[in-house]
Amino acid sequence: MRQDDVCNDVKMIPLRDENPTRTFPFVTLAIIAANILVFIYEFNLGSRLEDAIMHFAVIPYDVTHRIFDARVIFTLFSSLFFHGGIFHILGNMLYLWVFGNNIEDRLGHLRFVFFYFACGIFATIGHILFAVNSKTPLIGASGAISGVLGAYLILFPRARVLVLVPIFLFWRIIRISAKWFLLFWIALQFFNVTNSRVFMDAANDGGVAWFAHIGGFFAGIFLLWVLTPAQKKRSAH
Repeated sequence: MRQDDVCNDVKMIPLRDENPTRTFPFVTLAIIAANILVFIYEFNLGSRLEDAIMHFAVIPYDVTHRIFDARVIFTLFSSLFFHGGIFHILGNMLYLWVFGNNIEDRLGHLRFVFFYFACGIFATIGHILFAVNSKTPLIGASGAISGVLGAYLILFPRARVLVLVPIFLFWRIIRISAKWFLLFWIALQFFNVTNSRVFMDAANDGGVAWFAHIGGFFAGIFLLWVLTPAQKKRSAH
């Protein structure tokens, strides 16, 4: 199973941003709630979990060979709600909460729904391009969340983010610009994907879908340009 984990291998953990919103983030909270409910469903499946993962996850081979199958198309959406463990879902939902509410606030509720799922689909395609014949299931919300991060970088580069970072043997909370946090994050994805072992194992079992992160991140930037009038693209920070 390949997990699409936005928090995996990140050396800084965001706690919150100092970037108030004007509207209540109904969609962001609904997505988080839906992910939690699906995870509870997974937790209660017991021995049937593996079968459920194979049914709801994206299988790259199926997408490239049976793209017009309704069930295969459905997995492009259903896979975004399944997670491989407690740390997988906690990390993804933390990132979505910290950065998603501001993107929803800027785009509006309905456009944010489209934006989120479109980023998730583009992220999945990014992974499939490098794992065309893989039969390893892909699950996780971080492809869509990576798109949120890309949009946040463009809209709010100067917003301040409180992050937890390891300093020697201890963890410290520091305040940094969102620009530096998000640039560090995407640079780390490229570092991991260009590591020879990770690159050669892109279609093999296990690991993190780095290509999905990169695809989702740049899809978020592109979709922001498509969905937002030019005068609204500038940051208010």
